Amino acid sequence: MNLSRRSFLASTALATAAAALPSLPAFAQSGDTIKVGILHSLSGTMAISETTLKDVMLMLIEEQNKKGGLLGKKLEAVVVDPASNWPLFAEKARELITQHKVAATFGCWTSVSRKSVLPVFKELNNILFYPVQYEGEESERNVFYTGAAPNQQAIPAVDYLMSKDGGEVKRWVLAGTDYVYPRTTNKILEAYLISKGVAKEDILINYTPFGHSDWQTIVADIKKFGSAGKKTAVVSTINGDANVPFYKELGNQGIKATDIPVVAFSVGEEELAGIDTKPLVGHLAAWNYFQSVKNPTNEAFIKQWQAFKKNPKAVTNDPMEAHVIGFNMWVKAVEKAKTTDPDKVIDAIVGIEVPNLTGGVSKMLPNHHITKPVLIGEIRADGQFDTVWQTKDLVAGDAWTDHLEGSKDLEADWVNLKCGNYNTKLKKCG
Repeated sequence: MNLSRRSFLASTALATAAAALPSLPAFAQSGDTIKVGILHSLSGTMAISETTLKDVMLMLIEEQNKKGGLLGKKLEAVVVDPASNWPLFAEKARELITQHKVAATFGCWTSVSRKSVLPVFKELNNILFYPVQYEGEESERNVFYTGAAPNQQAIPAVDYLMSKDGGEVKRWVLAGTDYVYPRTTNKILEAYLISKGVAKEDILINYTPFGHSDWQTIVADIKKFGSAGKKTAVVSTINGDANVPFYKELGNQGIKATDIPVVAFSVGEEELAGIDTKPLVGHLAAWNYFQSVKNPTNEAFIKQWQAFKKNPKAVTNDPMEAHVIGFNMWVKAVEKAKTTDPDKVIDAIVGIEVPNLTGGVSKMLPNHHITKPVLIGEIRADGQFDTVWQTKDLVAGDAWTDHLEGSKDLEADWVNLKCGNYNTKLKKCG
C-alpha cells in the first residue's frame, strides 16, 4: 500500500513505449450515451471522505440529464471502487477508459492515488478531473486540478496564523499522514516559514500512517512542544478517518483552540459530522468553500444536495464544490468543442469560466489549475464553520511553488508553451 513516490514516477516509463502506438478511442460518442467515470474510494480508510464525492457526481449527472443531457445524448455514470488501494486506482482507471470507454473521469482524493493513475491517463489520452487540495509540483496535460494548490490554501493559512488576527504564531507543528501530499506540502511550508524568520527548532514535523488511531503520545508531544512560552499552532495534513481519533484526543487532553489552534487542510464538514465537535470549537480549517457561505447560489446547491440525499442534515464541503466546478467546465468544453474527443476538449476548456459556490466565478487557466478564493473558518459546535478571513480576490492556482529551489523557475502552460514544467531560465521544457 505504501508505495513510494519514486515507484509511481518510475511507472511512467511504461507509458513511453505506448506513446508510439496508435491512440486508443478513449471517448464515447457513437452510442446513445456518453459515459462518465467516477473513481472514488467507497471502502477503506478514505471512504469517509470520498463516498460523498461519488454521490455529488451522480447528482450532477442526473441534473444534466434533466436538462437534456449533452450533445443530445444521455450521460451515464460508471462507478468503480478503488477501495483506498493506491495501485488499484490505476487498474480501475484503465478499466474505465478501455472497457467502459468513458469520455472523462472525475476522481481520486489522495495524491498517491493521483500519482498512481497519471501514467494511465497519459498513455490512453483520457481526462481526469482532480477535486482535492494537493501539494502542487505538477501539471499534466490530461489532468485538470480543481482543488487548491499550496498558494490557494497552505501558504495563506500560515500567513493568517502569523498575523495579529491569527494569534501571531511563532512555533509550528506540521502533522500529516505519511504520503506525498503532506510531505511535499510540509517541505514547502518549512521553507516558507524559515524564509519568514522562523527558527528550525521552532518547527516540529510528524507523520503517521493512513488510518492511524493511537494519538495519545503524539498529542502529548504537541502539548509539550507548545509549552515553551511561544504561541504554537498545528498545521494538519492528516487525511481520512485518522482525523476522528486525532480530534478526539485533542479534546481528551484538553487542548483548546485558544491554547494551540489546529488549522486543517483535509477536514471539512463531512469529517466533522462523525465526531463531537464541541471540544473543537475555535479550531480552524483552510478551504476555498464552506457550507456556511451565504449566497443564493450556495443555498440552492445545499437544498438540491439535501433533496438528492433525502436527508435535510446532509452536509456539503469543499471537494464537492470542486467537482461542481470541474463538471460544469467539462460540460461547457464539450459543448464548445461539439465532441467528447479528449484532445479537442483539452484545447477547448482553457479560459472557460463557471460560477463557484462562494458567489464568484472560477476560470480554467493554461496551467490546468483554476482561480479560487481562500477562506479560513473556525469550527462551530454544530460542525459548521464561521469564516474568519478570506482573500479579497480570487487566487490563481500555481502549479509550481516559488518557495522550493527546484520549482521556482518552472512554469506550466498547455496553450502557448505546450509544457507542464517549462524552465524559464533554460528556456526549455522538462
